[in-house]
Amino acid sequence: MRILFHLPLSPFARKVRLALAEKRLPFDLRIERVWDRREEFLAVNPAGTVPVLQESNGLSIADSYAICEYLDEAYPDIPLLGRTLGERAEVRRLVAWFDHKFHAEVTRNLVFEKQMKRLLGRGNPDAAAIRAGYANLKPHLEYIGWLAETRAWLAGPQLGLADLAAAAQLSTLDYIGDVDWSISDAAKDWYARVKSRPSFRPLLGDRVTGVTPPPHYEDLDF
Repeated sequence: MRILFHLPLSPFARKVRLALAEKRLPFDLRIERVWDRREEFLAVNPAGTVPVLQESNGLSIADSYAICEYLDEAYPDIPLLGRTLGERAEVRRLVAWFDHKFHAEVTRNLVFEKQMKRLLGRGNPDAAAIRAGYANLKPHLEYIGWLAETRAWLAGPQLGLADLAAAAQLSTLDYIGDVDWSISDAAKDWYARVKSRPSFRPLLGDRVTGVTPPPHYEDLDF
């Protein structure tokens, strides 16, 4: 059976979970406590990060973008990277936006500081970083709203990896109650469409010990 090593609040693991589900590929989830630095896991991914996908034939792939590129090449029936060269370039641009810029400016400042830092033994949360995360969220939500108002989906006419990358980051933040959805109605409506998809339901059922999501987290209509 295909196995995905993950952490429930890893937006990158969530992105891969959504991609696998959208492609209707069965898989088992296995939580990997990366702070334990298991030798067997480090042998597969020396970076010591999740997600890591292990295929039934023994092939192991680390890094969420490498995994998603592999899935689109290996299982092309339901494409997530676009159909034309232009669409594929735009999907890649936006995936990089959410994986790098959004994560560095928002998710890392909030989820890492408030949840992961303690688990990794890296001290207390940085109040300045948390303030920056909240401030940075507003322009990102406004940009998502603009994309949602001008296109059928974030990168073009079909739902694709850009939508999954953005929704993965936002769902992680939404779990800890850190998304002010009043900032952009268009972004909120787009997110409601994404989280209403069958692929999203397992994420909405996730629970992390000691952290209870807000009531709207599972509400498909907010």
